[in-house]
Amino acid sequence: MNVYKTKKIVAIGGGHGLGRILAALKGFGSNATGIVTTTDNGGSTGRIRHCQGGIAWGDTRNCINQLITEPSLESILFEYRFKGEGELNGHNLGNLMLTALNNMSVRPLEAIQLIRNMLKVEVNIVPMSEQPSDLKAQAVNGQWVHGETSIDEMQQQLQRLALEPKIAATHEAIVAIMQADCIILGPGSFLTSIMPPLLLPEISVAIHNNQKAKLIFIENLSLEQGPAGRMNINQKLEWCERACNGRKIDTLIGENIDPNLDDKWHFIQADLASESCDWRHDRDKLMRTIIAQFDP
Repeated sequence: MNVYKTKKIVAIGGGHGLGRILAALKGFGSNATGIVTTTDNGGSTGRIRHCQGGIAWGDTRNCINQLITEPSLESILFEYRFKGEGELNGHNLGNLMLTALNNMSVRPLEAIQLIRNMLKVEVNIVPMSEQPSDLKAQAVNGQWVHGETSIDEMQQQLQRLALEPKIAATHEAIVAIMQADCIILGPGSFLTSIMPPLLLPEISVAIHNNQKAKLIFIENLSLEQGPAGRMNINQKLEWCERACNGRKIDTLIGENIDPNLDDKWHFIQADLASESCDWRHDRDKLMRTIIAQFDP
C-alpha cells in the first residue's frame, strides 16, 4: 500500500517542531497539511505585529522554509535576515513578504499559497486562524500573564491557557482535520506551539469528532525551559485530551519511555534523533516511524 497516495495526514504545532514534521511528510504532498500556530509575539514577528497588526508569520515562514526542495534565489530571499543598525535589523524578509501580501490579499491563506507556489512547496500550510490573537496563561495564584514570551518566563505553575481575543479557526484547517486519517501533535514548544490551536473550539471539536483518525503525540528530544519544562508527560497528555473534549491520544512516540508515564497511554519507542544533533528529530526517521503507524 502506498500511504502517500491513500492517506491524509495533519500535523499541528508551530516553529521548528512542526517544520520538522512537515519536512518528514513531504512525500505525502497535498495529502499532508500543517496547521500552524499564529500567536507568537517575539522577535521579528512580534515587532511586525506591534506596528502592523495581523497574525504571527514566523512559524509559517519556518515551516515553508523547511519544505523547500530545491534552493533557489527565491528561497534565499525568503529566508534572508537583515543585519546592522536601524529598524530593519533582525527582520526576516520572509516575514515582511508575508505581511505585505497579507496587506494586499483578501485572506492570509492566499498570501501563504502565493509563497508556496513561488517556492514549489506542495504540502498544505494553513494558519490556525486568520484573525490576530495572543496567548495568555493563568498561574495557580489566579494571575494572568499575556503573550508567549512572558509565558515562557513564568516561574509559577500554570492552571490554564486562553486566547485573547477569541477568534475563529480557519475553515480549511477544520476540513483537513475532519478528512484526516492521522493527526499529529508535536514535537515543539508544548504551551506556545502545540496548545494554541487546540484552544480554538472548532479545531478541538473537529479532532474529537474524527474518531477514525489516529491521534499521535510526538515527544521532544530534550527538556523544555520554563513552565512547560516543569510539566511531566502525563500532564501534557491530559491537557491535550482535555482541550480536545476528552478525545483519547492513541499513541505516544518518543525516544525513551518516561518512568512517570501512566500505563493508560500506548507508548512506542523509536530512534528519532539526528546523528548530527541529538536534540533535533531526523526527518527520515520521523517519516518511517509515522508511516509505520498506518495499518498495512
